[in-house]
Amino acid sequence: MNPLQFISLLDVKARMGLKSEASKLYLSYLWWVLEPILWALAFYFVFEVLLSFGRNLFFIMCGKVPFLWFSKSVTNGSSSILNGKSLINQTNIPKHFFPYQTIQGILYKQWLVFVVLFGLAIVFGYSPDWSWLWIIPLLIVQYLMIVAVTLIGAFLVSYVRDVLILINMSMLFLMFTSGIFWDLSLISDPVKREMVFTWNPMAFLIDAYRRVIMYNSMYDVLHLLALAGVFLLVIVLLHVLYNYKSQAIASRVINS
Repeated sequence: MNPLQFISLLDVKARMGLKSEASKLYLSYLWWVLEPILWALAFYFVFEVLLSFGRNLFFIMCGKVPFLWFSKSVTNGSSSILNGKSLINQTNIPKHFFPYQTIQGILYKQWLVFVVLFGLAIVFGYSPDWSWLWIIPLLIVQYLMIVAVTLIGAFLVSYVRDVLILINMSMLFLMFTSGIFWDLSLISDPVKREMVFTWNPMAFLIDAYRRVIMYNSMYDVLHLLALAGVFLLVIVLLHVLYNYKSQAIASRVINS
């Protein structure tokens, strides 16, 4: 399968999956927008209404929307090879196709969610300007991060299903340490703050989204470029690993 065939099949399968998913729900495609809004409202009620944490709804949404993109892609994509067992049993399809299919389907949803986020930014009084174009590099790097982490997760889960539990627990940990409903600048110790940005790329990205959208300020471009380089290297190495272990993965999944 050449790259063009791979991309074409990926697009078709992702779109078919989305249509199938939407057809089973009463509100259909509307859930793509409602889900992050309901998540943000839940956090707002707890941390603003009940605890008077001092963060407005848009601040929370600006963190929750990117995080949901990451968490849903990784958790769903990590089990994608197992879910493709029947197809693997019938044809010698590249095993990394399945995580990419999940990632692509969620990506199609996410564009609409980000459009809603930008619309809400205007409603909350954050005026867009040319600096918002700096969101594009953030989207690209986050996509690379999603691909890298999902490929790792899918590979590990195809061998040991228990890894799915660890992935779900990790998402909960990241949700509380990535600054979704609190400002990372509140960390008074600069060493600890830098450690969070270094070892938690999601925290850096969420902070960068807020800098651009809410404060029209710039993030650390060199840090972003470093992340892009790391994720690209990881993706290349994982593709080599998937090609080398293709038959072993198929045998493991089919016999599981």
